[in-house]
Amino acid sequence: MAELLYLCHRIPYPPNKGDKIRAFNWLRALARRHTVHLGSFVDDPDDWSHADALARWCESVCLRPLAPRRAKLRSLSGVVRGEALSFAYYRDGGMQAWVDRLIQERAIDAVLVFSSTMAPYVARYDHVRRILDFVDVDSDKWAQYAVHARAPMRWVYAREAKALAAGERRLARTFDASVFVSAAEADFFRRIAPDCSTHVHAIANGVDADYFDPGGSYPDPARGDAHIVFTGAMDYGANVDAVCWFVEEVFDRVRAVVPEARFTIVGTRPTRQVRALAQRDGIEVTGAVPDVRPYLAHARLAVAPMRIARGLQNKVLEALSMSLPVVLTPQAAAGLENGTGAACDVADTPGAFAEAVIARLTSAPDDDMRGAARAYVLAHYAWDARSAELDRLLTASNESAGPGMETRQ
Repeated sequence: MAELLYLCHRIPYPPNKGDKIRAFNWLRALARRHTVHLGSFVDDPDDWSHADALARWCESVCLRPLAPRRAKLRSLSGVVRGEALSFAYYRDGGMQAWVDRLIQERAIDAVLVFSSTMAPYVARYDHVRRILDFVDVDSDKWAQYAVHARAPMRWVYAREAKALAAGERRLARTFDASVFVSAAEADFFRRIAPDCSTHVHAIANGVDADYFDPGGSYPDPARGDAHIVFTGAMDYGANVDAVCWFVEEVFDRVRAVVPEARFTIVGTRPTRQVRALAQRDGIEVTGAVPDVRPYLAHARLAVAPMRIARGLQNKVLEALSMSLPVVLTPQAAAGLENGTGAACDVADTPGAFAEAVIARLTSAPDDDMRGAARAYVLAHYAWDARSAELDRLLTASNESAGPGMETRQ
């Protein structure tokens, strides 16, 4: 048993959105074998109600409030410092004081940092083994935002992409290991940081197949036989862009052939732009729901029309675990390292995407295909195997887990 410091940019509970799902499963797995001290921010006031639940997995917890508006103003100091705005956004004296005190008072064996924005809190502690789970190459997300944005935000995003990429490379040089969510993501980072390539590792997400079980009994949201679903946090820019593109470029083409088709957008905190989509015929925006499984269980198919994406999409794994076919863009499919299988259709243009959706809606239900979707997840995306890989990185000696140790699944 080791004593670990775990730093997350967002409270890893409840596991109800992409980054929190991965962060929580690391916490749950590590707590089975080690003593865990958690430091994290809370950016959603509703999440304070879950603070006490963390005592189940943690020896000690430091939660700091993060007010998005105030943090955005603070991030402007990054311009003066010549650093990425993302690092300044998460800078907090209270968090730094807690980290310093913990490392001075406890015999911390290793540190796991979830998201590069939390890495500066342990930058000075090079005597402790430090693992950085980048998850995705965030700098490239900002570069993708810049492509799709208008001035002046295009310039802001491009500046952030460049500054954050420099920060990512600097951190990867100083941490003992860098982890990414897929082999494709790890290979991408190796290309932009070749001097760090020997200690870059890929550990994919898993899916809780016991929870996302198509055999469960779920209430029917009564959306009809031609029900299309999208799930995700709807204040996240990449998801907003995805559903808007689908509605504006694809959905009318689908309805022209399948007029009864309905599209339901399921996810917390929909932006004004997303809420406005509900004014169109056949489209529903649910906002936060207690359980996404009924929408998946009674849908005909899920879509992941991501134009801005890096890494592995949890929404795709969850849909497949529920035996639901998925139509997705190449960007959303890129993180699937074992092929997409018969349950997935990859399409890169509005016309091709519409054709794939129409084909799924108009074909007879295929039990073999639905079974294959579930089998694919069970075979390749179990959390236990993923967490074991992370644990080996955290507890290995610097000599055995440094350059040359590859973790690719």
